[in-house]
Amino acid sequence: MTIVSILGSSIMGTALSFPLADNDHEVRLVGTHLDRDIIDSIKKTGVHPGLDRKVPETVRAYQLEEAREAFEGAEVALSGVNSFGVRWAGEQLASLLRPGMMVLSIAKGMEASENGDLRILSEVLSEGVSPDLRKQVSWSALAGPSIAGEVAARRHDTCVVFAGRDADVLKKLATLFRTDYHHVWTSTDFIGVEGCAALKNCYALGAGFAEGILEREGESDSKDRTYNYAAALFSQGAVELGQMMRVLGGRPETSYGLAGVGDMYVTSQGGRNVIAGRQVGSGLRFSEVRKRMPGVTLEGAAAIVVIGGALPRLTERGIIKPEDFPLLRHLHAVIAKDELLNMPWETFFGAQA
Repeated sequence: MTIVSILGSSIMGTALSFPLADNDHEVRLVGTHLDRDIIDSIKKTGVHPGLDRKVPETVRAYQLEEAREAFEGAEVALSGVNSFGVRWAGEQLASLLRPGMMVLSIAKGMEASENGDLRILSEVLSEGVSPDLRKQVSWSALAGPSIAGEVAARRHDTCVVFAGRDADVLKKLATLFRTDYHHVWTSTDFIGVEGCAALKNCYALGAGFAEGILEREGESDSKDRTYNYAAALFSQGAVELGQMMRVLGGRPETSYGLAGVGDMYVTSQGGRNVIAGRQVGSGLRFSEVRKRMPGVTLEGAAAIVVIGGALPRLTERGIIKPEDFPLLRHLHAVIAKDELLNMPWETFFGAQA
């Protein structure tokens, strides 16, 4: 039995307690300062309100002030916060980690420096920890098509990839989480897997455009859909995932696997980012969409601002060409510059149209 402490009771972080519990590991779920109601609910009723289901009986819930107790004796620390909470999580882990522990992060996003260099969030997470301890702890990340509710349902197959630089650590982690419904692959292409996991959120927001266009035209019930439109966007997104591997130094094949097109596919099927994209497709500027979705976390929009915003600087430095990433550049114009949607089809697929 292994003790796994999870910082953050998000629906994804909590869902991962299910395969762990099924493998008879001890799981300690620690809420953030924003999760007090969630932890109270689990303590009183056993139900996670976001997942709308009971967590396994062997999962113990802790409020943030009980974090030290929850991390006592733990071998694995799972950072269950989203991209907006990564720096905060790193600061918390600084006093909770011990040498030899394995850290696994689920956040998907990137940070950009002033000159456009992009960094994966596992690096950002680790910065909150002292340099000496940072070297004595392993850092890994989870990516791939994984909807929390499906993982927690335990009825349907989910395939994910754990990425990091230490193959032996990844093998150990995969064994902890692998069940007959939760299938885990490993990859030492750390930056490639995390880069794909971040970028796919950008294109998933664009997936909502297709349905929004039907709404704008009053054709929501029409037998003639916008599948052709959506397929073309998905294809261009796949092309740009591959381009990003060259920029980051990741492996080309990573973009065509679970962390790339696999995760982009499932994220394109629905959720908050797709809802936002649909409203943009209906003819709204993103500033108006944001007003209609107050308090809603949109990781896809945030990733577009960061990664898309880095492209001009990377272009100026000659790292990418002006014609690279035409879809992401337009997504940035729509989200960050509040321009109306006007898909630049003639720039896609190597501009062969």
